[in-house]
Order: sequence, then C-alpha cells, then structure tokens
Amino acid sequence: MNKMIEAPIPFLDLVTPHLELEEELVNVFRSAVKTAGFIGGHMVEGFESDFAEFSGTKYCIGVGSGTDALRFALIAAGIGQGDIVVTVPNTFIATTEAISQAGAIPDFVDVSDSTLNMDPEKLRLYLETRCVADKRGRLVHRQNGRPVTAVVPVHLYGRPAEMDPILRLAEEYNLKVIEDACQAHGAEYYSDREKTWKKAGSMGIAAAFSFYPGKNLGACGEAGAVTTNDETIAQRIRVIRDHGQAKKYYHDLEGYNGRLDAIQAGILRVKLKHLPEWNQARRQSAQIYGELLAGIEEIIAPVEPGWAKSVYHLYVVRSTRRDLLQESLQKQSIMTGLHYPLPLHLQKSYAGLGLNSGSFPVSERAASEVLSLPMWPGLNRNQQERIAKSIAEFFLGDSV
Repeated sequence: MNKMIEAPIPFLDLVTPHLELEEELVNVFRSAVKTAGFIGGHMVEGFESDFAEFSGTKYCIGVGSGTDALRFALIAAGIGQGDIVVTVPNTFIATTEAISQAGAIPDFVDVSDSTLNMDPEKLRLYLETRCVADKRGRLVHRQNGRPVTAVVPVHLYGRPAEMDPILRLAEEYNLKVIEDACQAHGAEYYSDREKTWKKAGSMGIAAAFSFYPGKNLGACGEAGAVTTNDETIAQRIRVIRDHGQAKKYYHDLEGYNGRLDAIQAGILRVKLKHLPEWNQARRQSAQIYGELLAGIEEIIAPVEPGWAKSVYHLYVVRSTRRDLLQESLQKQSIMTGLHYPLPLHLQKSYAGLGLNSGSFPVSERAASEVLSLPMWPGLNRNQQERIAKSIAEFFLGDSV
C-alpha cells in the first residue's frame, strides 16, 4: 500500500492571516483612495502613536524599511564618518549595511552560545583590550585610532539581547546603544536595574524595527520604524526621512526619501491590534516544540533565560547534521530556513575588514548548525507533532 501523501507544511503561512483580515485591509486602501492620502497624514500619525505606546516609548517615526530605520537612527544619534560601531556577526546583513551607509565602520564581538545574541562579556573584553582612551579622552581602537562610538545589539529570532550589562558597559565607556529590534516586535527583557520588564525598542537611545511581510508585525510591502524616548532624535529622523526638510522645500540637510507609505501604515495599524494574540500563539507553539523535541539528544532547542520573553519570530534549533536534516524534512514536504548560513565577517562583501575563519567561533559554529523550523501564529499541534516525528525518525535512521 502506498504511503498517504501528507499536505506540505510551509515555513511560513502569510496567506491565511491576510484572508482573515481581508475586509479591514481593503478598507485601508479604500480610505486612501477616497482621500488621496498616500503620503503622511492621519494613517501614518495614527500608527506611529499606536506603535510608540505598544513599544513603551515616547516617539515612533515611520520609515521605508528596517534598514532605513537603523541607518537613520545612527545618523540622528550623531554617529560620524569613520566611527566604529560594534555589533555581532550573527545577524542579517541589513544590520551592518545600515552602519556602513551611515558612514561608520562595523566591527564585531561574538555571540553567546546559549542565546546566539551579543555576549556582554565579549563586549567587555573588546572594550578593555582592543580600545584605549586617546589624548582627548575619546575611546579609540588601538590598531587604527578610529573612535568607537556606538553598540548595536541585535534581538535576534525574537529573543532580546541581555541588555543590562550592555547598557552598563555603554555608560562606562560613553557609547551610544541603538537596538536592532527588527525581529523582536513585542519581545520583553527584565531589567534588574529598573526592576521591571522593558519592551524591545525601549532601552537604547533609539531602536530600529522592520515590518517586512514575514515579521511578527508585517506590512504588505516594505516598511519600518524607529522608536525612541529622545525628542531631538525623533525630530532629526523626521527630517532625515523626508529629504532633509523640516518645512516643505526648505532643506536643512541632505536627507533621504525614506517615508512610510500611508497605506502600509494603515495596514500595520490594523494588524497591531492582533499582535499580542499572535505573539502569544508563537510562544505557545515554541513551548510545544520544546516538549516534543526534548527527547532528541541530537537537537539543541532554543533556551529562554528568565530575563527574556521571546516572541519567536523564528524557532531555531541546532544540529551538527543540519544540512542532511533539512534535506530529509524537505523530502517530506516540511519547509525550513537557514538564519543565517554564513556569518557576516566571512561574507565576500566584508573581505576588506580582514577577518578570517576562526575570528568568531561561536557565530561560525552556529552558522553551520542552525535550522529554522516552521513558525507562524496559526501553526497547529498536529503539524508540530509531524515535524518532531520526522526529526526523531531522521536521527533514528528511519527516513534516510
């Protein structure tokens, strides 16, 4: 008897949630058409107000993408030409693109083996051994004498970085902290310093969010935002995103065409109402995955430290047999992803930094092991059980 063909399990289902919200989303478009309100206006301002409140910040400035958001935040924070900005190699290239496009130079510290986010102790070691104060008291890199001015921790996979020690080091060394929260809409970090839970995007002087369609809060196209509690930074970004004009046709500086489209803002505002529910569904699915995969010794499941509430933009496991496992799952119509298969310091685009294999061993090892399993709010237990069963069978040798 032939084995029954099971329905494919996609890596991400973007169709169903849009069909469920179809009428509300179409109404956004109708409103824009009837008013010709395509740029700026009440839909953008309404979303900015709602997302600032959601993120626990005073200000939100809508922009064209997550990359715009991080680039504009760096520029508005005064990061200068040739400054060094420290981040991690285990992230999407948009993090370092934004740094370079702001005129700065990216440099790296490795990630923690348990969280795959910035390791605060490695940041401390970097600042203590690779940097020194110059005659003017500025922190500069020992080798090239360039000023080290900012840190960009990445809240990767929906899990916040360990912010308290990062912020303490930033204060000690007079560094600006700008969060890359592009995968962390609604994630929370328990700050022992403040004795409260803080939303991703509310802890640095500014933070960047992406609303790329596949994100926890996704537009129907490109979109992004900066959150901040600093009024000056907020105002600078409003000018930067709109050709450098604070008043129409009066340009204080050369800016960018980086505005958030009104239709996308309206769509995001509709979806934002559902985001807490969607994030909770992701957390429940993550818990189920953890239970189902617990007995498979060859799989390292993600951990959630007591100080973190992840929103599981991605559910990323690790295996030394990652490539063969992914191939096996694909044969069973279970789609997976790789986030990310080559760390940034080994990318051809950053060959000029002179960083070789072995420079950041945790990031390099993770790149060869990480596998993103299907994850979206509507993922059901039956699908997860099938995924876990297929993984278990692979390691038992039944599916190869």
